[in-house]
Amino acid sequence: MKRQFPQPSLLALALAAAFGPAVAAGQVIETETVEVVGNTPLAGLGVPKLHVPANVQSISSQQLEEQESLNLPEAMLRQLPSVNVNEIQGNPYQADVNYRGFTASPLLGTAQGLSVYLDGVRINEPFGDTVNWDLLPHSAIAGIDLVPGSNPVFGLNTLGGALAIRTKSGFSNPGSKIEVSGGSFGRRNLELEHGGSAGSLGWYLAADWFKEDGWRDYSKSEAKQLFGKLSHKSATGEADLTLTRAVTKMTGNGLLPESMYATRRDQIFTHPDQTRNDLTQLALSGRLWLNDTQSLSGNIYHRRSKTRTLNGDMNDDFEDGTYDGISNQESGANNRTRTTQQGSGLSGQWNLNTARQQLTVGASLDYAKMKFQQTQELGVVDATRGISEVGAETEQNALHGSTRTASLFVTDTYSLLPNLHLTGSARYNMSRVTTFDELNRTAPNLDGDHSYKKLNPAVGLSWQVVPALNAYAGFSQGNRVPTPIELGCADPANPCTLPNSMAADPYLKQVVARTLEAGLRGKLSADIGWNAGVYRTLSTDDILFVGTSTSAGYFTNFGKTQRQGLELGLNGRQRSIDWFANYSYLHATFQSGACLLAENNSSRGTAAECTASGQDDEIYVKKGDRLPGLPTHSLKLGLSWKATDWLRLGGDVQAFSGQYARGNENNQHQAGTYTDAFGNTRTFDGAGKTAGYAILNLNAEARLGAGWQLFAKVNNVFDKRYATAAALAENPFNSAGAFQNDSGDWRRETFVAPGAPRAAWVGMRYVFGGL
Repeated sequence: MKRQFPQPSLLALALAAAFGPAVAAGQVIETETVEVVGNTPLAGLGVPKLHVPANVQSISSQQLEEQESLNLPEAMLRQLPSVNVNEIQGNPYQADVNYRGFTASPLLGTAQGLSVYLDGVRINEPFGDTVNWDLLPHSAIAGIDLVPGSNPVFGLNTLGGALAIRTKSGFSNPGSKIEVSGGSFGRRNLELEHGGSAGSLGWYLAADWFKEDGWRDYSKSEAKQLFGKLSHKSATGEADLTLTRAVTKMTGNGLLPESMYATRRDQIFTHPDQTRNDLTQLALSGRLWLNDTQSLSGNIYHRRSKTRTLNGDMNDDFEDGTYDGISNQESGANNRTRTTQQGSGLSGQWNLNTARQQLTVGASLDYAKMKFQQTQELGVVDATRGISEVGAETEQNALHGSTRTASLFVTDTYSLLPNLHLTGSARYNMSRVTTFDELNRTAPNLDGDHSYKKLNPAVGLSWQVVPALNAYAGFSQGNRVPTPIELGCADPANPCTLPNSMAADPYLKQVVARTLEAGLRGKLSADIGWNAGVYRTLSTDDILFVGTSTSAGYFTNFGKTQRQGLELGLNGRQRSIDWFANYSYLHATFQSGACLLAENNSSRGTAAECTASGQDDEIYVKKGDRLPGLPTHSLKLGLSWKATDWLRLGGDVQAFSGQYARGNENNQHQAGTYTDAFGNTRTFDGAGKTAGYAILNLNAEARLGAGWQLFAKVNNVFDKRYATAAALAENPFNSAGAFQNDSGDWRRETFVAPGAPRAAWVGMRYVFGGL
């Protein structure tokens, strides 16, 4: 029998009247293709998007191509609500991506809170839960789903959300493509794609090459990425064998003091700052149909990565040291690291899909081992602010370790009524993190063996009030366990030189996040959709990195933090124009009081809660203080106009309010001269926060016929000077950029992450055979 919606209730009729005649009771609305999103990292049967009790956001491969985004962080920044980036490294492939106040970052030391999956394989690196955006094959991406909240089914690190990335195949993307582009900053791109199928066999290959000089001094970068997929598809099942290979050399020159930024925004603080990544990942995934309603899904993978860094930094021991006030000898240091990580895992699930239910039960096992080494070469900071006259290399740290996580999970979406859907989920995680100090065998050292267990639940409802109005509400809980880098740098008495130097490893608690979310979504007309939602996530025992100097600090558990906010969205299509408008409000705060080290904050040594212990370099962070690095307001506008059959013009705007600098967690830093409770008088420069900004980007595409396409884009059209992040630190250079031998002349300043100036690129694309 054909399923019918029940007669609308009085509440439904009232809501229908409130939203206009388009949703009046009894009016027939033309139905659209049902949009399905994944309910687990593995490929299952999926769940209709409107049945999910959360504001899931998606980007298709067509949207990625139309916006001509360089990579995934840029695409998410431009299109998805509640996403902002902190360009701490100053490299387009090394951005911190923030979603609802939680971060996925390639930078060790950043509190990670988003899980990222590529075709069901978790790509958060085991050593620090970091995400290396430069290793993702951009041209091979078929689409992404950004799943909000602390959804337990997506496993560890899903505190604020999960990003599920899907890749193309020969069945879905047959044909070939060659694309070349170039322009500002000496940037050159080459992309090659080929896909096809014969009977039950499909194949797909993508190769990307990126190289640029960078817009700042000493900022050359290069990335080579290869992705291949062999597919089998039949009536009984399907399987994919994928290979991801990437070799990159990224330069991230980091933050710049405001005084130097005002003089010339394209200069850098110190150099070199290089990260070399080498990745090989092999994965086999598949799905077997047992009958019309049941299937089995699974995958197995092996992932090997090698990361080498070279950072030219200030020598933290120079101040008050032997040469302070005498010469610049031993003023700088080359810090080198080498990290090798090997991870393997398997997961499987049973899927049931009936007219009223989508049930999945599964299990996973992931094991990773890593080896880490760090060395240092003392030298001098020369006239270019590079490190020269380096001395002998000394070993700072050497260890190996492992992480192991076993999980059981279940998720079920059940139709209580044809228009009312209940979703319940749970995941039980069992993790063990071990480290072995190869350099120091005397306690306290880096030896550690820590185990963690957690059962995380989720429940939610989705109600199709009337055909054009959907309401949802849900609760979810997720957790993440401390990583080896955090456990190895958790002693305030032995701060670490980031990115990787480590000391003793006191126990850290696992982070637990609980999210409440509710909202409405629907249609104002056949071509205009909207959504409005609110959320609140409370994290317990959040792991934060507390800075003790420009480049050193330690990890610690911090009571509670809270992220809550509002999301409003509107999108539509009128004839030849597609458009969207997204507004986000984020209120991210500390929910506990604590003393944190912040020696470059003007309020240091003034809080009675901290000075009682004799500390003059701490600030007091109280409940309600804003988390740094996160704008309160964000607005995103986008438009794509098909001017003719062969010409498309587009543009987008991103606008963000200001944010507090790291080191200003108490939100009290101000420029000026201040005296602390111990009688010490110091001068501080900068406001300790960034200003709000808005930038406009334009893009265009012309189809010239016979498979040829010409495209162009201009970023930051009005050449806006802006900063995406900031931190409080000490500047040892004068206004001319020369090193000052006497640390008494150093200035405590606000350092900023400069946004890129106006830039333009043009390219040609040749498509043939169906792509």
